Amino acid sequence: MTPTAQLADELLDLMLTQSPLGATLYGLPGYDHLLPDHRPETEEAIRTRAVDIARRARALDSDDPVTRAVIVQQAEAVVDRVDALGVEYTITDSFFAPAGELLSLMPSTRLTGPESERAYLDRLAAIPEFLRRVADRHLAGVTAGRLPVAHLVRATVAHLDRYLGADVDPLSRPEGGTEFTAERDRLLSSVVRPAFAAYRDVIAGLAGRDEDHPGLCALPGGDEAYAGLVRAYTTTTRTPKDLHQTGLDLMASLALEYADLGERVFGTRDTAEIFTRMRTDPALRWRDADDLITTARAAVVRAEQVAPEWFGRLPAKRCEVEPVPAADAPGAPTAYYVPPSLDGARPGTYFANTHRVEERFRYQAEAVAFHEAVPGHHFQITLAQESTDLPMLRRVADVIAYLEGWGLYTERLADEMGLYSDDVARLGMLALDSMRAGRLVVDTGLHANGWTRAQAIGYLEENTPLALVEIESEVDRYIAAPGQALTYMVGRLEILRIRAEAKEALGDRFDIRAFHDVVLGGGPLPLAVLDDVVRTWVRSRR
Repeated sequence: MTPTAQLADELLDLMLTQSPLGATLYGLPGYDHLLPDHRPETEEAIRTRAVDIARRARALDSDDPVTRAVIVQQAEAVVDRVDALGVEYTITDSFFAPAGELLSLMPSTRLTGPESERAYLDRLAAIPEFLRRVADRHLAGVTAGRLPVAHLVRATVAHLDRYLGADVDPLSRPEGGTEFTAERDRLLSSVVRPAFAAYRDVIAGLAGRDEDHPGLCALPGGDEAYAGLVRAYTTTTRTPKDLHQTGLDLMASLALEYADLGERVFGTRDTAEIFTRMRTDPALRWRDADDLITTARAAVVRAEQVAPEWFGRLPAKRCEVEPVPAADAPGAPTAYYVPPSLDGARPGTYFANTHRVEERFRYQAEAVAFHEAVPGHHFQITLAQESTDLPMLRRVADVIAYLEGWGLYTERLADEMGLYSDDVARLGMLALDSMRAGRLVVDTGLHANGWTRAQAIGYLEENTPLALVEIESEVDRYIAAPGQALTYMVGRLEILRIRAEAKEALGDRFDIRAFHDVVLGGGPLPLAVLDDVVRTWVRSRR
């Protein structure tokens, strides 16, 4: 093994020790019994190791400069996230928060025998200490003035109340042998649920920021924390001010596309009237949850049929489509993708949110399916997992700007592929485009410019056709996960720029299938590294 590969493995071990639930999600062995350790001294030790790994990577005279660049960026991202102190103030009813992560990810565990059963039981037994440590960090944050957001705390209490009142515990989903089942149920009833109840009581009593001060800029050191998170998530040096303006400019350009499509669909070019029709036309709403899931599955099948014309490499396994579990749905995003495990025990799955389904609009369904499933995250993540010639770090690196940038890129690519069924579905593509442009405006507005929650909701109501239920959910997500929402449009814009430059350089020799294979063939890459990889490919084809 080369020094670069060894260092990549060292960093991956550090990252998976820090995020062992992610290791289980991917099916990487050795971490299934662990939970994250959020004690300050542990996070400081992780930070110190990450700084050292980045230093050693820069000093390498490497024969694998791409892997070295990934190591540096990922190690520096670890530092930025530790420095943001997010565990102190991140309390929300979704997987962005420590407690929500347990309830969202642990039920996806697939047991493969006695060893994995024992590991799952060990993890259940560790939950009380995990929640005590997280609660201690929340209390320390309040003492330091780093308060959570009060209405998200209330939503989390409601989430935990639903969990504690459920007839079937979602943490009982993994199925095993008779002895495992008996011990699992004992732990859940006598250890796990009392621990969640105690955690619930702690957070219910916390002081919190009001809805007029939901951004990081309201916290001590918040500006520096946000700058670090923007850097970590976008893998660029772009500033909040620059990103805010980019979002405003994109939103203005989308108005022209809305006018053209709106004229064809509704007979009007007036954006406000188009948005009103999109929000109020009962024919555009879902009848029920089955209607939503059936439409999503049909879109995935249609994309699979056309994909060979646009991609040289295709995933070996298909993507499953399922509804978000009912207990998680109220605080969950519109949709999300859970990757397959590397051992093949769990398939890649696109989860669509059917909560309050009658208030959601059907025109988004196709664009979301293309983003989350095919040719979006399922292609991207599964192909990376199947690239066994790459170091494991390269196959599973959490480079969100690349991952979400690709997902958003495929929403427009789907139109090139002829996948949208009609102009109404294309309006859904525009609706999601405006939401992602709005994310640049709203995320920076909240966390750098001091926007209130009402300002953020009002901006998206005025500039997107999304239902209020989705707008409120989106804004709460941006509040809970500062910087993450920037990655979609930043990544898409970079992929489009890289593609345009490659096409201009190669002219008639440009092959879209080969381009996509290059973009997806190196695993998740920081955007500057992806640019270098494509430039090298272009030179090789001249």
